[in-house]
Amino acid sequence: MTVIIKLGGSVITDKANPGVIRSEVISELAKAIASSKAPSVIVHGAGSLGHPEAKAYGIADGVTFENARGVYVTHEAVSRLNTEVVAALRHAGIEAVSFHPFSCALAENRRLVFCGEEQIKALLASGIVPVLHGDVVCDRVLGGCIVSGDQIVPYLAKKLGAEKVGIVTATGGVLSGGEIIPEITRENVSAVKFETSDNADVTGGMQGKVEELLALAESGTPSHIIKPEMLKAFLAGTNAGGTLVK
Repeated sequence: MTVIIKLGGSVITDKANPGVIRSEVISELAKAIASSKAPSVIVHGAGSLGHPEAKAYGIADGVTFENARGVYVTHEAVSRLNTEVVAALRHAGIEAVSFHPFSCALAENRRLVFCGEEQIKALLASGIVPVLHGDVVCDRVLGGCIVSGDQIVPYLAKKLGAEKVGIVTATGGVLSGGEIIPEITRENVSAVKFETSDNADVTGGMQGKVEELLALAESGTPSHIIKPEMLKAFLAGTNAGGTLVK
């Protein structure tokens, strides 16, 4: 049973302070992941390492000679975060390796058409845990674009036939009117008043996340949006609260 876990950028970085990594939080999440023996793929958000750089250079709108420098600046920022996540996972006893979308993924009009899924299958078969992240990737139409972890998760879930998908966020679920919504479907999503205060997020925030997960649910795979402290419970198959997207 393949499990895909998304560690939100708002959880593992301080989104109010560019470049600040929450090392202790990452360490605790790594320990929770280590408690599960199921083959896992880890995807993490960029948070304050990547979103500000991508926004400054307009990478989400495409890559040309005018903003090409932003490709390196943005990728270098998210790679620094990825290095720390991988180090924490390895310290917890997980055979984790960095797997940068910049090097393996291809998009067309901001949508993934490949994300190294064949290589990931080979890694999982060898007991290795690939760790991906939101990143700059080549785009057939735009030259380059930003592909978020929220797009990578459902893409890989479909390609790998994942049976469990857990999304760890600071809010621990989808908030509407200050309350966590226990369940979201295509039928009730229009009534949700999405709450966000993150002006630097170039990937759509919680509403964008839910849209990606609804598309995944329609292909037969539900997902759970949960608090960081509930990750171990989610992996154990017990009640983790949060929001079920199905």
